[in-house]
Amino acid sequence: MSSPELLSRIDAGKAAVFSQTELLHREFGRAQSNWKFDGTRVTPVDIAISEAIVKALSSRFPGDQFFSEELAETDKPIPVTARFSWVLDPIDGTNNYAKGIAHCAISLALLENGSPVYGIIYDLSRRVLMHGGPGFGLWDGDREAKVKTTPPDSQSLLGFHSPYDKAYSAQARTIVENFKIRGLGSSTLHLAYVAVGILDGTVDHNVKVWDIAAGVPLCLAGGGRVEFLNGDQFPLRLFDLRMKRIQYIAGNEAMCARLRDLLARTGQ
Repeated sequence: MSSPELLSRIDAGKAAVFSQTELLHREFGRAQSNWKFDGTRVTPVDIAISEAIVKALSSRFPGDQFFSEELAETDKPIPVTARFSWVLDPIDGTNNYAKGIAHCAISLALLENGSPVYGIIYDLSRRVLMHGGPGFGLWDGDREAKVKTTPPDSQSLLGFHSPYDKAYSAQARTIVENFKIRGLGSSTLHLAYVAVGILDGTVDHNVKVWDIAAGVPLCLAGGGRVEFLNGDQFPLRLFDLRMKRIQYIAGNEAMCARLRDLLARTGQ
């Protein structure tokens, strides 16, 4: 049975994300942007959404920890010490957002003892809130959802970004040769779309923990798998803005087995 502590946080998290959707839509394609130290884009809307969501949740749960890509007070690793913590990406797909391309999302994850237990993702392009976690079910707007159960084939749709490190170009070529590809510009949406059955799977070499923390519990709740290729990422022990990029695959069991096999054949 879900604890009252979890249920109250889930309700508050959904309300906090919903409260920022009007701002997200109003400034879409209009917000000015700057570039950060890591080469990623940021807008005043990213900052405003971060501040508003953290303020709303911290006022109710002052003992929780709050980690946002945009609000960290230091670029040094921060230990995760609280029972409950939150990982926020106020706009995943900021490049898209600033340019008026609709594939972007607000992404909020609730972690218990460092492990993601619930994800809340607002999809600007579809105007839909996706949310769920293991033991809670999975929702795509008003409908219950799940990972696709069909086995992979040449018609399967994969979310995929070309690797940041071109040393993985052989893996990229293999993926493109075996599946149909969708590169949306939002790693959050790639994983969330796997969870709710829009995409068959996803492969990524480029993400940080805030890009996927909310999508992981969605995928698990939908009956899918998330497999990390460069070491387990959860439980999260440190929040580090300068963390190394995460490599992972996701989909149903058969899809993950097929992806593991294809990637292993490249020898990378």
